[in-house]
Amino acid sequence: MTVTISNLQPLIAILAGILILIVPRLLNYIVAIYLIVVGVIGLGLLRGIS
Repeated sequence: MTVTISNLQPLIAILAGILILIVPRLLNYIVAIYLIVVGVIGLGLLRGIS
């Protein structure tokens, strides 16, 4: 099985949701990191991952 970003997004979303429920203060950091990663991938700077 090939692991791509589209396969990892639901898993990352579930993990982030659980972490936010446990520690609500993490919300800002989780959202910021997610947006940065999606932006970098969207610009094509990490072509090896997608």
